Amino acid sequence: MLDYNAQTATYIPGIRLVRLAHSAWRQSALAPIARPILDDLADALGETLHLAQMDDGHVLYVDKRNAEKPVEMFSSAGKTGPGYCTGVGKALLAFMPEKEQARALMRQSFHKYTAATLADLPALKAELLEIASIGMAFDREEHEPGIICVAVPILNGLNRAIGALSLTSTTSHHSLSSIERFAPKLQEAARKISDAAKNWQFPT
Repeated sequence: MLDYNAQTATYIPGIRLVRLAHSAWRQSALAPIARPILDDLADALGETLHLAQMDDGHVLYVDKRNAEKPVEMFSSAGKTGPGYCTGVGKALLAFMPEKEQARALMRQSFHKYTAATLADLPALKAELLEIASIGMAFDREEHEPGIICVAVPILNGLNRAIGALSLTSTTSHHSLSSIERFAPKLQEAARKISDAAKNWQFPT
């Protein structure tokens, strides 16, 4: 489970622990449910797709499909990222119950990753209201320069986000207006995932 480094007298995660962590995120609530739906969507669109859930105010990427021509970016399945400056993070935050959202917002660092990163809580709250109104969120190069995305929430019967789905691209390949046209396909896939989740038998 752990490896000991005698030179530094410290422990690091061993291969068995890494394997357990890898297995844990792959078996998270939405990953096995969404897998065939993500596969179909990836085949149809040929773009980078992310499936994410919220974890203590942060985004946990639980699955990913690469574009036909993959692009180097931060996100990968099993990684965590900020909620306030990613498309999936904002889609999740916008559709949280009020008290849960307030706790998640307190966890945001508002570090300026790029010139476009939202700098404070009032700016984020204003955008979350807009996202809740239109049903989609954008990453406008807020986390990584040159990386943009459109994201939609995966909603349960109470209109609360149980996950989020995004399509991510680069400014050299797409503009914000051109990736917005993928939103209906993302929303259709999100509804399918939500419907499948209703009948999912979770392991005990």
